[in-house]
Amino acid sequence: LRYLKEAYSMRAEGVPAPMMENAAKMAGMPVGPLALTDETAIDLAQKIMKQTIRDLGEKAVDPRHMELIDTMVDKFGRHGRKNGKGFYDYPDKPAKKFLWPGLKDLYPQQDPERIDVEELKARFLYVIALEAARVMEESIVTDPREADVGSILAFGFAPYTGGALSFIDGVGAGEFVRRARELRKKYGKQFKPPRLLVQMAEREESFYERFKPEAGRLVKAA
Repeated sequence: LRYLKEAYSMRAEGVPAPMMENAAKMAGMPVGPLALTDETAIDLAQKIMKQTIRDLGEKAVDPRHMELIDTMVDKFGRHGRKNGKGFYDYPDKPAKKFLWPGLKDLYPQQDPERIDVEELKARFLYVIALEAARVMEESIVTDPREADVGSILAFGFAPYTGGALSFIDGVGAGEFVRRARELRKKYGKQFKPPRLLVQMAEREESFYERFKPEAGRLVKAA
């Protein structure tokens, strides 16, 4: 969800859809966030957002995201791949899908020449990795190997990184926290580093040092 929400924010900011989708794939994600939303259904995303608001209140959903999804579903009847029109259009085979041309008319478009592609890539990777760090902080997952394997096999987090936590370890906790704080100032609270990660940065720790996997523990458990 963090991956998809960051894409909705980019759309509201006027980042051209092709640039966003390509940046995600350049970052190592197997499917762009708009294509992924189409596969899972835009009207399903709408139902989830509305239920989240009912359960947790208006502040639980970014109003820009709700507006985008409502516009796609209620105004244009674009539900995703299942009805042949979503963020992409789906012509009859053998023709390939292509981004819906109307996307560019929903928001004023930024000049692509002025957009930092590396920053787009970082936003996609960092927002997911930060959520993985929160999962460790809350002891929902306690073994970094499980987080890494799960992030790759479950939703395709850039495989070349070794997984969401290995990505943080590869960057280094200190540098990761510094960059996350930069992104938070520019794009919002979703980039706030959790307390655990800040502490690791201060101690120059990695996830695989702090949470030492016990050799053979997962094999024995299986």
